[in-house]
Amino acid sequence: MIDNHLPTGELQALDAAHHMHPFTEGAALAKKGARIITSAKGVWLTDSEGEEILDAMAGLWCVNIGYGRDELVDAAARQMKQLPFYNTFFQTSHVPAIMLAKRLAELAPGALNHVFFNGSGSDSNDTNLRLVRHYWAAKGQPERKVVISRWNGYHGSTMGAASLGGMKGMHAQGGLPIPDIAHIDQPDWWSEGGDMTPDEFGLERARQLESKIEEIGADKVAAFIAEPVQGAGGVIVPPESYWPEIQRITQKYGILLIADEVITGFGRTGNWFGSQTMSITPDIMTCAKGITSGYIPLGASIVSTEIFDTLNAAEEFAHGYTYSGHPVACAVALENLRILEEEGIVERAGKETAPYLKEKWQSLADHPLVGEAKIVGMMGSIALTPNKATRAKFAAPAGTVGYICRERCFANNLVMRHVGDRMIISPPLVISKDEIDTLIARARLSLDETYEKIKAEGLYA
Repeated sequence: MIDNHLPTGELQALDAAHHMHPFTEGAALAKKGARIITSAKGVWLTDSEGEEILDAMAGLWCVNIGYGRDELVDAAARQMKQLPFYNTFFQTSHVPAIMLAKRLAELAPGALNHVFFNGSGSDSNDTNLRLVRHYWAAKGQPERKVVISRWNGYHGSTMGAASLGGMKGMHAQGGLPIPDIAHIDQPDWWSEGGDMTPDEFGLERARQLESKIEEIGADKVAAFIAEPVQGAGGVIVPPESYWPEIQRITQKYGILLIADEVITGFGRTGNWFGSQTMSITPDIMTCAKGITSGYIPLGASIVSTEIFDTLNAAEEFAHGYTYSGHPVACAVALENLRILEEEGIVERAGKETAPYLKEKWQSLADHPLVGEAKIVGMMGSIALTPNKATRAKFAAPAGTVGYICRERCFANNLVMRHVGDRMIISPPLVISKDEIDTLIARARLSLDETYEKIKAEGLYA
């Protein structure tokens, strides 16, 4: 543990001088000064000024079990003493990787029985990209290389994962996307549905996949990848008509379906996996974040038996990472999964806490700034608008009002993220009903303050 003996201003100056932050405009942050978090317990963060902050984002969608669980710390310490590291290359394995692979196979739905370990969700999607192309080559169809994804989907920030994702701001930097990646539109009815009903819109967006497959040629398409619920894109919950049609299309054309469960896995949607919530049967699932509740980095690609058997019968899959199946990470994951199951955290969140959160979250729809309040399990979003009936945009660049609201949330000691002009939450699964009440009260206060500010600045139009 590194104790904080420096004043906040000195820490902020050191941070600005030496620390490069992800997805951050460095000069602006240096001028403002980073918020310095020093400790955490349950759903609460404490900063260097002693302020207690309700973390409604579970870190970065990942601290499912909550902060401060000594059991995970102890599991890491025991493993470090016994076997702090060994690789899984060269026909070698170790007990934590073996037992975690077995446990994930038991938890994952359908025929997803085999696990390739990675260091993160980004790594896992890079693995998936190479894996599906190798799979089709092993089946004598090496021309099947194209992977289709969605605009505004998020699959990580490495070259391969960011290419799979549909964040155009990311594509503008670093020469992305790489070849043989295609995109279709997202199922965001609120922003893009026009005059269609949600079900009509869901079918239209799903059928873009079929059109894209036919445009490219089914004999050239390897897979379709998507999040069961888009997370970083703004907690976009697809219409009910969407996923059944996607499943039909992937089966019709014989392409692989990859469910990116980095955010939606391990209880986030009220079931162990978002694929179960959306009633889909993927060939591959991407996992990370909640697999260890963020206590230590770990990712996994869970693949079907058919894919596994095909690869096993082929030449060596020339792919892997130094830390694939790191014993300490695997030991922490096993303990995290044990607690999630034995304490009934996933079941309680799905049956008790999530329904309570849904009721309270949807009550925000009566606010004059809120046009839509969507939620699945423990991930929700509210769309900000000056006109609920027309789903209008503000008289300001997209994201201006969302940023103002986020700043009001921070001022009110609530971590709630903005994506454009949507506000999103993803609290730890262990949040209590009383803490949900606090979350909603602080969210409403922040909305009230945002409303007054944008009216005063002439942005409410």
